[in-house]
Amino acid sequence: MPAVSTPEPVVKLVQRTTEPAAAQTLRSTAAAVIAFAVAQAVLPEPHPAPLTAPLTALLVVQVTLYATLTTGIRRVNAVVVGVLIASGFSSLVGLSWWTLGLTIFTSLLIGRLVRVNEFVPEVAISAMLVLGVSQVADTAWERVLETLIGAGVGLLFNLLLAPPVWVESAGASIGGMGERMGKMFRALGDEIGGNHPVREAAARLHEARRLDHDIVEVDASLRQAEESLMLNPRVKQGLLYRVVLRTGLDTLEICAVVLRVLTRTLTDLAKARTDEALFPEDVATDLRELFGHMSDAIEGFALMITTPMAESGEEAEDRLADALARSRATRDRVADLLLEDVQEHPRQWQLHGALLAEVDRILDELDIDKRTERLAEELDRRSAEAHERHPRLREVSRRLRGATQLRLRAGE
Repeated sequence: MPAVSTPEPVVKLVQRTTEPAAAQTLRSTAAAVIAFAVAQAVLPEPHPAPLTAPLTALLVVQVTLYATLTTGIRRVNAVVVGVLIASGFSSLVGLSWWTLGLTIFTSLLIGRLVRVNEFVPEVAISAMLVLGVSQVADTAWERVLETLIGAGVGLLFNLLLAPPVWVESAGASIGGMGERMGKMFRALGDEIGGNHPVREAAARLHEARRLDHDIVEVDASLRQAEESLMLNPRVKQGLLYRVVLRTGLDTLEICAVVLRVLTRTLTDLAKARTDEALFPEDVATDLRELFGHMSDAIEGFALMITTPMAESGEEAEDRLADALARSRATRDRVADLLLEDVQEHPRQWQLHGALLAEVDRILDELDIDKRTERLAEELDRRSAEAHERHPRLREVSRRLRGATQLRLRAGE
């Protein structure tokens, strides 16, 4: 039977529904509808449309379970506090311009005291919505109940239907970052021979500077992935995944900074050698090969940190190790040639040294042994921070270990 190809529009639709924005839209809509239906069934008749319940569910349901349990609780707190403030004011004064202003001022002040953080304005918004309704005393408590229903539905929605883990999208962003840097190294190698126009060197420098914006976007994607791994029952090694991706992005960020400095060095050389070749032909040939190997190393590193720790992960590590070995061997040949060139033509010798130092820094950052050492240090640091934040848990763990050791000794 011949294979049936899926239409491209259908494929694109499925891909869009796996994105965070699409997932958030679907989950929030479902939670809001469920909260509205539950509130209608629970609240006594007659009552106005319980719109506070779906509103709260919309506010509580977030893309990740961690965000739901943190920001969601603060949002609920803000709404409840606002409703209670409005109920108190309605029993003392009527609605007028000065009571409205006093309600808003009090809501904003109390919102900061109860530590709802970025949701302080929602305290005042909730108070105003309730204050403007007739029969505020009855309506206020109904709004509190609606808020609790919406919050409960939102929390249960994400607890029973765990949000997706966004590691794949973050890995794709990091991999794309590695590919862009790899392409830059290849482009530098292609342009290194002969006379190098200053405008081309400056264009490459501006391209390297734009990597800063790319890193900001990748960092945002990684933050979402880190949150999706926290408190998620579908993830067994969340801390390890978070540390692997975060330290990997930090390394790529350092390499991007050094790459920008490297393009600046080449731009300065181009400005100083407008009437001659940027490098002698033999140096240019080896530099082209060096940048090609460094491109492979950057891409291999990005692949290694975004690949699951299995056979494919070992293959990615082997690829990186091979690219680093070839890069270092070529770098040594380039250093010897540049030394001979400087002895014959000592002009801009400091730029030659800067170029080699920048290459060394990138290769050192990508080193596998250094990567392993940094991972271990970061895991130890985060474990120590977790113990400091939860001293009681650490004490219980220590006692359990001591009791286990006593049983083992007694059994001996």
